[in-house]
Amino acid sequence: MRPTRAGTKPFAEGASPNPEVAASLEEAGALLEQQQASPFRVRAYRNAAAAVSALPVSVAALYRDGGLEGLERIPGVGHGIARAIRDVVLTGQLPMLQRLRGENDPELLFATVPGIGPRLAERLHRELGLSTLEELESAAHDGRLDALPDFGVKRVVAVIDALHRRLGRVRERSPASTMPPPISELLDVDREYRTSAKAGRLPRIAPRRFNPEHLAWLPVLHTTRGSRHYTSLFSNTAQAHRLGRTGDWVVIYGDGDREDHQATVVTQRTGSLRGRRVVRGREADCAEFYRPRMRRTELLLEGVDL
Repeated sequence: MRPTRAGTKPFAEGASPNPEVAASLEEAGALLEQQQASPFRVRAYRNAAAAVSALPVSVAALYRDGGLEGLERIPGVGHGIARAIRDVVLTGQLPMLQRLRGENDPELLFATVPGIGPRLAERLHRELGLSTLEELESAAHDGRLDALPDFGVKRVVAVIDALHRRLGRVRERSPASTMPPPISELLDVDREYRTSAKAGRLPRIAPRRFNPEHLAWLPVLHTTRGSRHYTSLFSNTAQAHRLGRTGDWVVIYGDGDREDHQATVVTQRTGSLRGRRVVRGREADCAEFYRPRMRRTELLLEGVDL
């Protein structure tokens, strides 16, 4: 089932988004089932869809009056699904559906920010390796945008202001940010995904973008580490296709107790980590993770008996 609404803007004041929210949750459950996610997770989304459909009040009102805790009072709705409902209420769409369909495109996402056109959006993804609005916001604050010739002071300020308004709606009642998943965990999920994809053990989906023949070529993995659910896919972005990295770059979406995370793992092609799997944006953490292993290799090459 597909939501009937285009899903690009928040709902008008007083409008009830319950039908769209329920449809989005139902579609998420159906896609999770098709992609062999855990039956427990499939049931959670379908039960939440039924609960929202049966509500006598608007989920928008529940969120307005009680934040995420108000949404968690809906029968069968936990932290993760409450965030999903919030996203539909605030933005008119459920980002999770894009990744389950293999449709996430950072360039299209960045082009929705005032002051950023398609060319600049492509450079942000290609030259800075940015994939999310949160990463774009960080780059605006830490000076990386200043390094791009097309970003003057006024444009950077405008981007910061636009992202503050856009992301602020979501953060306003969200709990404090949690620590990102450890590098060891992300690299282990990356290993599981690539090993399973190579062995042909994963279901494949047919993304609508960059797939004119509608082939089901994109493997998808649903796995867990502790309390976190992970969805992993090869990158289906314009940049990955341009550089021929669709079989190398792995995008990992983590859904934890209190916050979602996204990471892209690639094979490093230069520097001291050349040939190793590295999480983009967390190269220093990866270097620290690999240091004991690299030192062990060096000692073995020197003939030291370990």
